[in-house]
Amino acid sequence: MSDFEFGGEFVWFPTPDYVNDSHVQRFMQAHGFADWDALHEAAIEDVGWFWDAMLKYLDIRFYKPYDQIVDLSRGKPWARWAIGGRMNIVHNCLDKWMGTEIERKVALRWEGEEGAVRVYTYRQLFDEVNRTANALRSLGLGKGDAIGLYMPMTPEIAVALLAIAKIGGVILPLFSGYGAGAVATRLADAEAKAVFVSDGAYRRGRIVNMKSVADEALQQVPSVQHVIVHRRVGADIPWIEGRDHWWHDLIPDQSAEASTEVIEAEDLIMIIYTSGTTGRPKGAVHTHIGFPIKAATDMAMGLDLRREDTLYWMTDMGWMMGPWEVFGALILGATVVFYDGAPDYPDVDRLWKLAAEHGVTHLGVSPTLIRALMAHGEGPVKKHDLSRLRAFGSTGEPWNPDPWMWLFRVVGEGKRPIINYSGGTEISGGIVMGNVVKPLKPAAFSGPNVDMAADVVDDEGNPVRGQVGELVIRQPWIGMTRGFWKDPDRYIETYWSRFPDTWVHGDFAAIDADGQWYILGRSDDTIKVAGKRLGPAEAESILVKHPAVLEAGAIGVPHAIKGSALVLAVVLAPGYAPSDELAGELQDLVVAGLGKALKPQDIFFVPDLPKTRNAKVMRRVLRAAYLDLPAGDLSALVNPDVVEEIRRIGRESRR
Repeated sequence: MSDFEFGGEFVWFPTPDYVNDSHVQRFMQAHGFADWDALHEAAIEDVGWFWDAMLKYLDIRFYKPYDQIVDLSRGKPWARWAIGGRMNIVHNCLDKWMGTEIERKVALRWEGEEGAVRVYTYRQLFDEVNRTANALRSLGLGKGDAIGLYMPMTPEIAVALLAIAKIGGVILPLFSGYGAGAVATRLADAEAKAVFVSDGAYRRGRIVNMKSVADEALQQVPSVQHVIVHRRVGADIPWIEGRDHWWHDLIPDQSAEASTEVIEAEDLIMIIYTSGTTGRPKGAVHTHIGFPIKAATDMAMGLDLRREDTLYWMTDMGWMMGPWEVFGALILGATVVFYDGAPDYPDVDRLWKLAAEHGVTHLGVSPTLIRALMAHGEGPVKKHDLSRLRAFGSTGEPWNPDPWMWLFRVVGEGKRPIINYSGGTEISGGIVMGNVVKPLKPAAFSGPNVDMAADVVDDEGNPVRGQVGELVIRQPWIGMTRGFWKDPDRYIETYWSRFPDTWVHGDFAAIDADGQWYILGRSDDTIKVAGKRLGPAEAESILVKHPAVLEAGAIGVPHAIKGSALVLAVVLAPGYAPSDELAGELQDLVVAGLGKALKPQDIFFVPDLPKTRNAKVMRRVLRAAYLDLPAGDLSALVNPDVVEEIRRIGRESRR
């Protein structure tokens, strides 16, 4: 086994400052548990007990109490929660704070790439959500109506998200970088009746027009009757009278008082689409009692986000981490930061400057971002006072140890934990996660989230330790998707068809001798060379240790004898140029680390790796482009132009 998979020493240990009065400690003390492991065992043994206790701990309020916490009568894949309860999650995000000290507290801090800043208290956010809810109702929209969100990360997108939920509508988050085809497919599939749009967005100082993209998409979506347009950049945009409404004409004059729709706990709140390798995108179905509760639980029991804390997670509202940070932070009474722009523009210290100036205590990043920023050294970090930082969050991609340690030592000063977090859109949050009461190794997770009955199994479904296996979940949880929109069979086939009553997530994972967990990448990204199974992150971790390598992407390609051969795409650090000599040097590094049997067939240099906005490397796209095969759905990519460049480089490299 490689050093990346297992081993290493613990580098962070909980101190009293982290443990005392943490959410985990308070919850354990309230229920008589001596340690985290005992709590986790009880939580997965009796999921009904745990979620009933967690709803009370989070002070989730119901207009009518539920009669039954969980209903498994249709089997684990179709678990239902808080049966008979009537509620609305927006009541628990905003309404219940009115008349308390929280209403004067900052709920949302926003900064734009151009430098504009706005701050909203809980009362101000409540008022804006009410005005927007009244505006939606004035257009004839209400319970059950699907409404899209196609906007950058401005305060208005949070207001719109909450207003849709307040009236009992269905939120359709759309990645702000989608093209017309991707927007149309998702809006049409959900039969959306309206969509919130910005005229445009700023990206590295340029204006990106969004309204024209939306207009092109809506030619294919006759169900959309209303388009509410927020003026973000002042772009010259097309206009359709009667259908299009300016935000500033429609919303500000509305009343700041609005009723919150009383609905069933299991009523639909959101459909979030994820891209499939083939076929139409999957619409993960979520409810009021599901996604927001799981988000708040993970923030409390993993990140330990307290009321006095401020969370910034670099994301887009089109990915699950956007709604996740809004719902979770507001349920907990904390502050959330939005930034609308590139994290290294106009200079490479923008992220650290943002964290310092907004008093961020919990900073959510991706390994890909840190690999890019660490190339600029410690200087940009040291320019800023990051003393308020308590913890990092991380999701999107497996870590390599070197960038993990750079973040831990340079930015975290060797004392702030990196709370690794891995799950997905259909999970509503994490399967495995770090926390503030257990020690951490580089690139590792403390274990499963407190509510998750996770395991690692072999090809027959038997638990394994000390080796790579499939990540599975054996019990339902409150945030579990209620299936795929209009496609229940696909949901069962995707997650529940391999082992009886067991969710197979599609990630490779491992558990070391000290109980630390590791996610090693998507199992469909796995490379099998002459019978040896290799996770992409193993080979990638070796290459990124070289000073010339900024990023690396590992793929398997067909081989007549071995079945598959290892191929690596390399993004070079500034100041380095591609050469046969460098490729040979990198090839020797892989051989030294993994052995001659896993010698790369090819190492080729690319300008960038295909990535989503939240910095997840799309290895299936990398492989398809290298092999000159159809690349499938590219709508989630932030840099689709790089695909053709990789395709060209791949052709030349294979000659």
